[in-house]
Amino acid sequence: MSNSYYLMTIFGCALVTWLPRVLPFVLTKAVTLPKILENFLSYLPMTILTALLLQSILNFQPGHFPTFRLPEVLACIPALIVGIRTNDLMKIVLTGILGIALLRCF
Repeated sequence: MSNSYYLMTIFGCALVTWLPRVLPFVLTKAVTLPKILENFLSYLPMTILTALLLQSILNFQPGHFPTFRLPEVLACIPALIVGIRTNDLMKIVLTGILGIALLRCF
C-alpha cells in the first residue's frame, strides 16, 4: 500500500466525519426554524451529554440493577461543582478528565 492510499483514506474519513456535523449548521442558517422546534433542539446537547454521563458512571449487567462505578462518580463531583459555578463546558470536561486521571493514578 502506498502513502497516498493512507493519506486519501484519512482525508476521506475526516470528510465523512466532518460533513454530518457541519452540514446541519450550514443548512439551518438559510432557513428560520419555528420557535417550538428551536426550543426542542435546545435540549438536545444536554440530553446527549446526560446519556453519555450515565453510561460512563453506571455499570450495567444483564439481570441486575445498574451499579455505580465509584471512581467515575467521585470524578463527577468536582466537575459538577465547576459546572454550577462557571457554566463553561470546557472547564467541566477538563475538570472531569483531570479528576478521573488523578483517581486512576492513586
